[in-house]
Amino acid sequence: MKQGFGIAGIAGRMGQMLVQEVAAAGAPLAGGIDRPGVNDIGSADLFADISGLAEASEVVIDFTHASTARVHARAMARAGTAWVVGTTGLSAEDEAELKRAAETIAVVYAPNFAPGVNLVLALAEQMARALPAARYDAEIVEMHHRQKVDAPSGTAIGLGQAVARGRGVQLADVMQSGRDGHTGARPDGAIGFAALRGGQVVGEHTLLFAAADEHIAITHRAFDRRVFAAGAVRAALWVRGRAPGLYSMMDVLGMRAGG
Repeated sequence: MKQGFGIAGIAGRMGQMLVQEVAAAGAPLAGGIDRPGVNDIGSADLFADISGLAEASEVVIDFTHASTARVHARAMARAGTAWVVGTTGLSAEDEAELKRAAETIAVVYAPNFAPGVNLVLALAEQMARALPAARYDAEIVEMHHRQKVDAPSGTAIGLGQAVARGRGVQLADVMQSGRDGHTGARPDGAIGFAALRGGQVVGEHTLLFAAADEHIAITHRAFDRRVFAAGAVRAALWVRGRAPGLYSMMDVLGMRAGG
């Protein structure tokens, strides 16, 4: 019988915070999985693989690596277990597999589980709708700790997607990232990205709309990774018993129809 929350990546820094937040929420912990060679995760049960964890859990919370996404998606769908995905850096193929899983199970997939970031995402779309792309250049600047392996960050991409939705375009058609050398003039409607890495910055994201006569900037700063863990557990509590589908943190926060 399935009972409790499973945690993929349970031995890591985020995994251990998730263990604490699950306990604080009064929810049972089914156990977890981690990379090969990890044998001690305290009192929690350690499963051999994602299939075993999925079979034992009501919901699995997953902050692992993009390379695991497709294997995890298939295992979760086979087990019929709800899935909360916080892994970033997913490819188009990874996301397609995630969407296929959502035809069978309830999936909450978010670039960032901090409530404040999701409010910024909502504002970004509204502002992009109101500010003409030909007059207001959109730039996204993010900074993270030196160990982060993907750039731009998942949250930065999420901001870019929100701006693109507000403008009625596809991000892939207007995205500019990693400018270097003689790039020429900035095209109208482009959405620019800059990624900074250094120190132990948890996460900083700024969305800037720059016109000739005014600049508008929104910044979110995370000071503790616990905000992501708490948000993910909130999503796991929300998604239990939901119908199959692909949900976001907007749904969890009640900011969209059906939330």
